[in-house]
Amino acid sequence: MTDVLVAHSTDVDKASFYKKTYLHVALAILAFAGVETVLLQTVPAELIYMMVGQRYSWLLVLGVFWLGSFMASKWSLSQSRSTQYVGLGLSVLLYAVIFLPMISVALLQDGTGNLIMQAALLTTAMFAGISAVAFTSKRDFSFLRNIITIGGFIALGLIVAGMIFGFNLGLWFSVGMVILASASILYETSKLKDTYGTQQYVGAALQLFASIMLLFWYILRILMSRRS
Repeated sequence: MTDVLVAHSTDVDKASFYKKTYLHVALAILAFAGVETVLLQTVPAELIYMMVGQRYSWLLVLGVFWLGSFMASKWSLSQSRSTQYVGLGLSVLLYAVIFLPMISVALLQDGTGNLIMQAALLTTAMFAGISAVAFTSKRDFSFLRNIITIGGFIALGLIVAGMIFGFNLGLWFSVGMVILASASILYETSKLKDTYGTQQYVGAALQLFASIMLLFWYILRILMSRRS
């Protein structure tokens, strides 16, 4: 089947693309929850602590995560459908691993998982609202690309510096990252029709999934900081 840019496809093909994209986003989130549950039940607490217990161990984990995420994103846009799913599956696994220490701490903080549920509900509500704005607004959000890119590099530099020199980035950094993640969701949603072909819904879903996970990460951090 010829892969046509979504913007140039028929209304039926557009609807099918969006339906498949958001279905795969939902499946990726469900898979993330399932894999995270398995990891929490099987990975020893000592190993989880080792991921963040030393200054450079977490830096190594982040390095592997970023490299793996780059490969997953590339594979998700492959011509091969099976390779696309390998990319999406790898991304889900990477996020489940990177979230493991923070989810463990969140469970220890309240013992019920309420913090995680609150963060999930807030993330879902924000994602739905931002998506609605992207689909209903006629504005061009392409200007967000440079803001997200520059903000991402600044955030990365601060994260690495914080780990090397041992300082806490604090609440306002998390608030800023929530704003950056929200902008990323708005940008990724608005560009769906102009960037992807009708058969690239797996790759589109991966990009949205990654932005949602970033938003979830920092919302959870904010909620956890209020308990500490």
